[in-house]
Amino acid sequence: MKVKKGDKVLITQGKDRGKSGTILRASPKEGKLIVEGLNLITRHVKPRKAGEKGQKIKTPSPLHVSNIKIICPKCKKASRIGYLVDKSKKSRICKKCQTILD
Repeated sequence: MKVKKGDKVLITQGKDRGKSGTILRASPKEGKLIVEGLNLITRHVKPRKAGEKGQKIKTPSPLHVSNIKIICPKCKKASRIGYLVDKSKKSRICKKCQTILD
């Protein structure tokens, strides 16, 4: 997976298309991400104690990694990610402006 926690991304598919946020959690094995404040679902929580009320809680649900693009910190555009391989180091680069992202 070419994106990681803390990257700013743009959502390209789904109900939140066109919105951007930062990655809170990434699951490389599943190929899914959780983006802060986007792709929210409503969960109904039952009361736990006597006298307490049930409530509706909005929680972010995972997005597939193919439905996002990273926003380059230098050129501020949504772009793809490439790799620049040196002798001992592998760096992520923006495909539009060739800036190193790491």
